[in-house]
Amino acid sequence: MIKLIPTQELKIGMYVHDLNCDWMAHPFAWSKFKVGTDEEINKISTAGIREIYIDTERGFDAVHAPTTQEVAEKIQLDLVALAAKPNVPQKMSYHEEIERARNVKHHAERTVIKVMNDVRLGKALSLETVEPVVTNITASILRNSGALIGLVGIKDKDLYTFQHSVAVCTLMVAFCQHEGMSEESVHQAGLGGLLHDVGKTRMSHALLNKPGRYNDEEFAIMRRHPEDGHAILSALDGVGPTPLAITLEHHERMDGSGYPFNRGPEEVQRVSQMAAIVDVYDAITADRCYQQAIPPADGLRKLMEWSKHYLSPYFTQSFVRCIGIYPVGTLVRLESQRLGIVTEHNAKDLLKPKVKVIFDTKRNQYIAPKEVDLARSVGHGGADRILGHESARTWFIDLSYFQ
Repeated sequence: MIKLIPTQELKIGMYVHDLNCDWMAHPFAWSKFKVGTDEEINKISTAGIREIYIDTERGFDAVHAPTTQEVAEKIQLDLVALAAKPNVPQKMSYHEEIERARNVKHHAERTVIKVMNDVRLGKALSLETVEPVVTNITASILRNSGALIGLVGIKDKDLYTFQHSVAVCTLMVAFCQHEGMSEESVHQAGLGGLLHDVGKTRMSHALLNKPGRYNDEEFAIMRRHPEDGHAILSALDGVGPTPLAITLEHHERMDGSGYPFNRGPEEVQRVSQMAAIVDVYDAITADRCYQQAIPPADGLRKLMEWSKHYLSPYFTQSFVRCIGIYPVGTLVRLESQRLGIVTEHNAKDLLKPKVKVIFDTKRNQYIAPKEVDLARSVGHGGADRILGHESARTWFIDLSYFQ
């Protein structure tokens, strides 16, 4: 049985099933191992890990600890409570915006690749080149946020660093608009999202794309990228305080366990707290050379779980409402036992989005794609409901084919 325990309750003889943090946030070679020494326990604690999952069948038990099912049920109740709160309606439909969003994404990725490679070669970063990218992303999000958000969730792991920058920019723009920030504030936050990892241009390609765990020296180099990025941006004329703050603080955590300065919530700017949530979400929901992606809906559940210690609870809940309980692009199972891809949210109820039905699980075969509006009644294109989300990998479905 898998259970969740506070790190201070970890004992020698327990079996760690999951360190319960982003792969890049801990210094261990493995996430699963039997605890054999006090040094291992101290290392977990020093890494800022507050809660871990243990396997009671492979090590000692913690009798009163909640099981994974109990943890999941509590998070689901919290999500359902968020789903009932009204959201902002879209100005255009997903179908009206998707082609323009696709063009925006491709242009943004090409620009980021060029800019990052130029910086790596020692050239100065050109704000005149990247500013229009943020403007185009903002315009697409204003028309229909789900179209571009769904597209940036699809990545090539060999281009992860560049596509991650575009995704963080996109999500930050949507998030800040959802928070009601001014047009200029949204733009500056989007610029910060686009450039937040520019410090990684000072890392070697071999280290940046290393498929295995970093050793202690490599881990220390990787953790310097916020300061390196801040230095790169500080050398430019015209960079505002928001991009500088996001670049420097997006790895800080609310309990002071982050880096580079172990700052707490009173020291980290609010927009940086937002960027930390976006950065983690996009990272754990993307395939990388050392980690397999988790579905977007699971990513949101992890954010909710980690908001107890690492992430701002307020902004985490706001982000969930911003992109939906089942984000656009999520594969969901319906009560009819069909699988569908979420294409558009219902502003009044996030549990009743529009979905493109593509697969019949009872017959184990694809069906002609059909849009279903779960907010509508029987006879009006609705009368179905979401039972839960599914892994596209489990069903061998290439979601990019349908977007």
